[in-house]
Amino acid sequence: MQENNNPGNFNETAEGKKKSSWKDFFSLGEVGGYFFRKKDSSRPSNINIRMMHGINKISIVVFLLGVIFLILKRLL
Repeated sequence: MQENNNPGNFNETAEGKKKSSWKDFFSLGEVGGYFFRKKDSSRPSNINIRMMHGINKISIVVFLLGVIFLILKRLL
């Protein structure tokens, strides 16, 4: 039997079943790190990269607002 060494399955138990919790579902790991990271001098910084990241942040916020709007529209 082949062992699954996928680094994405960090909640995998010894039996091979993935155990999830609400905390894991609603964690803002990568998204939170994208919005609230410190300046890193090893990363290149020019106007094109700054504009790309700015547009990405705006699109994430607009998407989340749209999802919240749809959920509220269904509930109310």
